[in-house]
Amino acid sequence: MSSDLVISRPAGPAQQLLLLFHGVGGDERHMLELGRQLATEFPQAWVVSVRAPQPCDLGAGYQWFSVRGVSEDNRAERVAQAMPGFLQAIRDWQLHTAASVAQTALVGFSQGGIMALEATRDREAPAGRVACIGGRFARLPSRATAGTTLHLLHGKSDAVIPYALSVDAARHLVRLGADVTADVLPFVGHETGPEVAACLLRRLRTYVPLRVWREALASDPGDPTGTGAAAH
Repeated sequence: MSSDLVISRPAGPAQQLLLLFHGVGGDERHMLELGRQLATEFPQAWVVSVRAPQPCDLGAGYQWFSVRGVSEDNRAERVAQAMPGFLQAIRDWQLHTAASVAQTALVGFSQGGIMALEATRDREAPAGRVACIGGRFARLPSRATAGTTLHLLHGKSDAVIPYALSVDAARHLVRLGADVTADVLPFVGHETGPEVAACLLRRLRTYVPLRVWREALASDPGDPTGTGAAAH
């Protein structure tokens, strides 16, 4: 935690914990501008940019896992090896801020987005919301993660991780019954620039999680089935 960057902290008890995760070769400062915008929009939140633990073997910066020789065959294994440390970093900040899982949101870019998505795959997720910017699943999940909303954001001009991977993941997640949004941003590359930030802030501020809709509809006396079945 000592290498992480606290961008903002509330004066009183935290209502939210927003954890940011940079891409391979980056560091905690690379998410600073996005973190500042989040802090402005969510003044009662802790906003923290987390540094990946390993020095990047491509040169400067840090990484959660090596991308040297990475392939579709070995990516998931590398992510799995890094996952205990990633989950521990989340738990440490939750303990430090007294934030619950439901109050926690993960915002990951590129490799940070891969780790954030994979933290929800076929397990009890460590956060109520997870936003992945220019990332992907290492392996698509086999079931939806209850209680977690996923936001996929991808630049259509991304030359590092193709946006089609986010589109395919979103379609797969919808079939599983997951709570997911997907935004493909024209003329945006592999970045966390102003258009990405605006889209992310809109999703975090205005999107009502599917579970909230279901709970409201299930308690609605006008719903004769009591199932809350409705279009969303």
